[in-house]
Amino acid sequence: MMSFSTLNALSPLDGRYASKLSNLRTYMSEYGYMHRRVQVEIAWFIALSDANFKEFPPLSSASRDYLHQLVAQFSEADGQAIKDIEKTTNHDVKAVEYWIKSKLVDFPELKAYGEFVHFACTSEDINNTSQALQLKGARDAVVLPALHGVIEKLRSLAHTYAHVPMLSRTHGQTASPTTVGKEIANVVMRLKAAVARLEEVKLLGKMNGAVGNYNAHLSAFPDTDWEAFSQRVIETPEPVGLGLQFQAYSTQIEPHDYMAQWFDALARCNTIMIDLSRDIWSYISLGYFKQRLKEGEIGSSTMPHKVNPIDFENAEGNLGLSNALLRHLSEKLPISRMQRDLTDSTVLRNVGVAIGYATLAMQSLQTGLGKLELNEEALANDLDNAWEVLAEPIQTVMRRYGVEGAYEQLKEVTRGKKVTSQALHDLIKTLQIPQADIDRLLQLTPGSYIGKAAELAKRV
Repeated sequence: MMSFSTLNALSPLDGRYASKLSNLRTYMSEYGYMHRRVQVEIAWFIALSDANFKEFPPLSSASRDYLHQLVAQFSEADGQAIKDIEKTTNHDVKAVEYWIKSKLVDFPELKAYGEFVHFACTSEDINNTSQALQLKGARDAVVLPALHGVIEKLRSLAHTYAHVPMLSRTHGQTASPTTVGKEIANVVMRLKAAVARLEEVKLLGKMNGAVGNYNAHLSAFPDTDWEAFSQRVIETPEPVGLGLQFQAYSTQIEPHDYMAQWFDALARCNTIMIDLSRDIWSYISLGYFKQRLKEGEIGSSTMPHKVNPIDFENAEGNLGLSNALLRHLSEKLPISRMQRDLTDSTVLRNVGVAIGYATLAMQSLQTGLGKLELNEEALANDLDNAWEVLAEPIQTVMRRYGVEGAYEQLKEVTRGKKVTSQALHDLIKTLQIPQADIDRLLQLTPGSYIGKAAELAKRV
C-alpha cells in the first residue's frame, strides 16, 4: 500500500497546498473535530459535578485542573489513540468517551464518577457543539484575519491611487472616467459589508438528548431543570463552558440554519472577490497594471516574455470551488428526514474543504495585489484616445440651460466616430450658454473628468 504523503494526497489542500493551510487544519481537520469533542465532553462532565446531585459531588480543584489540561494539551497522539479505539467501536463519539474514561482510571476521585462522562447525551449533543466550536475557531483565527487582510491591502491601494484617473468601461465600451482608487474603494465597501454579515452569525449549540426533549435526562433526575442546565453549559464562556448561543428547539440534530447563514455569508465574500479577481485580470490585460517579476519564475513553457496573472486566476478558481461546496452545504444541511438521518454527517466533514479553498484564494489575492505596479502611461494613453466620454458633461451642461436636442447633438458628433478634442471644442464654442461654462468645458479633459472619485476613494 502506498504511504500517505503530500505527493499522493487526493485533495490538493492536503497535497500541493498543504503548507499554506496548517493554521486552518488546527480547527477543521479530524484532529480539530476530536479536540472539540473532548472539550465538550469535559465541560459537560464538570458541569454535572456542580449540579447538586448527591451521586456526583463537586470535583476538587485538582481534578478540574487535570480535566482542563486534557483539553488544553490535547495532541495528535491523543487523536490517534481515539482513532485506535474507534477501530473497535466503529463509532467516533463513543471512542472519545472511552478515551476520556481511560484518562480517569489513575485518579480515584474521577474514576468513581466515570459513568457521568457522556451522561444522557446523544452523539449529536457532542457533535453539533463541536462543529460550532470548529467554525468559531476557524472564523476568528483564520477566515476573518484573511478577509481583513485583503480589505486592508485594498484600502491601501485605494488611497494610494485615489487621484489616478482611469477610463471606465461599461459593456466593454469606453465610459465616464473614474480613478483607480475609486474602483478599488468600491470593493472595499462591498467586502466590509459582507464580512460584517459573517461576523454577526450566531453560533448555536444544543444539548437536549436523542430527540430534543431531555427524555433521558428527566428519567434519571426528574426534578432538575435540564433546559436551564444545558443553556448554562452552552453559553458560559470558555473554558468553563462552550461560549456558544443556546438552541432551544431541535430534533436529534441542531437544525443547521445558522450554518447555512455562515456558509452563505462566506460565499457572498467569495463572490465579491471573484468579481475583483476578474477585474484585476482584465486591467492587467489592458496594461493598466504590471506585475513585479520574481527571480526564476516562468510564465509559459514556450513563451518566455509572459508574466501571467496567475495569482488572480488561482484566486478565481479556488473561490469558485469554495462557493460550489458552500452552496451545497447551505442548501443540504438544514434538511434532515424526520428526527434525523445521517446524510449531514459525511457532508459536514467537508466544511474544512470549502473554507480551505477560500483561505487559499485569499492568500493568492494578497500575493497578487502585492505584486501590482500601476502603469500610469497606459492609463493616460487610453484616456487621451477617448475624448468621446466628454459628450456626457457637454450635453449635461447644455440641458442645464435648456438647449434643445442636447443629447441628439452630441450623439451626432460622437456615435460611431473617432472623436477628437478639436471636434468637441469646435462644438463647445458654438453653444448658446454662458461664456464661463464654455471656458470650463474647454478646459475639461478625459483625465480631469472624474467627479468625486478621488474624494470617495480617500474616504474608505
